[in-house]
Amino acid sequence: MTAWPAPHAPAVSVCSVQRAASCGARFPTDSMTARPAFPSPEASGTTAPRAPSRLLRRAAFVIGAAVLGYGAFAIAFPAQVPAAIGTVVADWTGANPHPVVLQRPAAQPLSAVAQLGRALFADPSLSASGKQSCASCHSPDHAYGPPNALDVQPGGLAMTQQGYRPPPSLMYLYRQPNFSIGPDAGENDAAPSVAQQAASAAGVVKAQKVAGTSAAPQLVPQGGMFWDGRADTLQQQAFGPLLNPVEMANASVGDVARKLAQSSHRAQFEKLFGARVFDSPQLAVSEAMFAIARYQVEDPSFHPYNSKYDRWLEGRARLSQAELRGLRLFNDPDKANCAGCHLSKPGKDGLPPMFTDYQYEALGAPRNRQLAQNRNPAFYDLGVCGPFRDDLKDQTQYCGMFLTPTLRNAATRHVFFHNGVFHTLDQVMAFYNERSISPQKFYSRGADGKVDEYDDIPPKYRANVDVTDAPFDRKPGDKPAMTAQDIKDIEAFLGTLNDEPAR
Repeated sequence: MTAWPAPHAPAVSVCSVQRAASCGARFPTDSMTARPAFPSPEASGTTAPRAPSRLLRRAAFVIGAAVLGYGAFAIAFPAQVPAAIGTVVADWTGANPHPVVLQRPAAQPLSAVAQLGRALFADPSLSASGKQSCASCHSPDHAYGPPNALDVQPGGLAMTQQGYRPPPSLMYLYRQPNFSIGPDAGENDAAPSVAQQAASAAGVVKAQKVAGTSAAPQLVPQGGMFWDGRADTLQQQAFGPLLNPVEMANASVGDVARKLAQSSHRAQFEKLFGARVFDSPQLAVSEAMFAIARYQVEDPSFHPYNSKYDRWLEGRARLSQAELRGLRLFNDPDKANCAGCHLSKPGKDGLPPMFTDYQYEALGAPRNRQLAQNRNPAFYDLGVCGPFRDDLKDQTQYCGMFLTPTLRNAATRHVFFHNGVFHTLDQVMAFYNERSISPQKFYSRGADGKVDEYDDIPPKYRANVDVTDAPFDRKPGDKPAMTAQDIKDIEAFLGTLNDEPAR
């Protein structure tokens, strides 16, 4: 052992050797070894706990204060934290740690044409029954969708006929691209208008759609309005119900023009479109549809972008823990995979997400046996293939496909899918989660007692149904992609997509 050198003269201190560590007394040291001149208790063979030094206590205090201070800063200003810990901050605060600036249409007073369109939109006298307006099926109080939970809306000459499909929402249609069949372009690129190339798409295998990615280049139907995309413009969409026998049920364009000429709107028509506008029934009706379209484009209530999710994206709102979990499940390609079709991120141009890729899918919704048209066992609504459009009837690879709707304000609806077969989000989520693993819960049984999967599509077209994208990529007996709690969380998130009433 190395012997301690002879001690120097003791340093003056008010502390005893035993209390030196706690009160900070100083002792002389050997200048060569920097060891204390007096042996410590440990060196002398005794054992005693070493008290923490003042330096350690101060360091602990500083570190603790820094952590608390940074935590308070992160809570108050989550957007300022580094990207590396954004998820932690989101979990902690519910705020978006990386807010964006969303581009919205500028709010302007309605033009005179749009004001006329607003009046026409609410006028039931334009229907054959005199009881049905655009607003009857597209209620301003229900996100411009159906005002009730009926499978389809009534209409016709006496308002006793059943509609063919439930009305979709008219909100945000100003961003809907024209119908086309072309490369999967995603949300930020307009698909080319190449419907004539439909024939070349025969036999193309559908690429897998995964949340957060674009499908492989392929020819896919996309864009257009109505469930089958048969209208390209807001004018065409507005005109469709006027002559539909189970909706407004007018016999001809001439009938509609006569109603317009006899209405309280005549003076405004002549002021805006000329004194001779009614000389041509086609011109008068076209101008009326243009006015309704301008109303939908100009009135902020059709595209407010003021949901909680929009505000969260901008850093102006915080999601609850359930909503935040739901968002992550929504985007998770192995769980709900909703974002595979319902895109949840803002576009490159700063436009808010539309929660649709504008494309068409065959999901195999169960046949709705409450619809009058389905009483005929030979009738099938095949969407893109007909019966309400016939230009693609020979493109059988698209039979059974329907437009992917926006999920904005979906939580306010009481009827879902193209045939109105489901009426709650619980039912919709159960179908997504269990269609492939428990088909008996959703489909009827045939004469042989076997489950007739995808019973609203003829057997020869059932290969078009999506069985590759999660959660549809499972087999009977597999574990469902989502738990009951997962579904509750996703529904909580969907509630954040509801717009507030426009003011």
